[in-house]
Amino acid sequence: MFRTLTQDIMVAPQIGIDAVAEAKAQGVALIINNRPEGESDDQVAGAEIEAAARAAGLDYVAIPVTHSGFSEPQVAAMVAALTGAKGKVLAYCRSGTRSTLLWALAESAQGGDPDALTNMAAKAGYDLSPVRPLMDMLKARAG
Repeated sequence: MFRTLTQDIMVAPQIGIDAVAEAKAQGVALIINNRPEGESDDQVAGAEIEAAARAAGLDYVAIPVTHSGFSEPQVAAMVAALTGAKGKVLAYCRSGTRSTLLWALAESAQGGDPDALTNMAAKAGYDLSPVRPLMDMLKARAG
């Protein structure tokens, strides 16, 4: 269910309460919810995931991303979440794609190599081409 992007970053499609215990068992310290509330009738509410995460001793943050795209505040929030994490991170959305794209943008904004990030995402089954120009711009801005 969880797909590995790096040693410390995993992504997943929508998780349920039971996945919180699995995440903790795999060393996850922070769960990031990239799914907007009410996106579909069958999704588990973020508040339920947050309550389960906190009860398990995990940190939780919501950085919802709609299908309209990504914003600089979302990228900045993801950078802050990733850099502040006290261990492994599990990010989720409907399919894992938006979480992966936002991770790649956050890494690029910190100077990460877009080619290397693209390869990592591809190994996990995700395609970064929709945000590649933005990754290149963020990388250039980071220096």
